[in-house]
Amino acid sequence: MADDTQLCPECSQPLKSGGLVLSKRDDDGRRACRSLWRCIDRHTWWQWADRPEEALEVCPVPELFR
Repeated sequence: MADDTQLCPECSQPLKSGGLVLSKRDDDGRRACRSLWRCIDRHTWWQWADRPEEALEVCPVPELFR
C-alpha cells in the first residue's frame, strides 16, 4: 500500500486534517468546502475539497482555526 500522507510544503512534516470550512468561491460564486490542514509546526493550509488535484494554499486566517 502506498503512503499517501500529505506533507507540509513549508517544512515537509506530515499534515493532519483540521476539518472542513464552508467558503464562497470567487471564480464561480458557489459555496463549497475547503479542507483545512495543519502540520506540527502549525503551518496552516487549505484547498477546495472538490478539487483535490489543486495545490494547497496558505490559509490567510489561521488564527480562526485552533
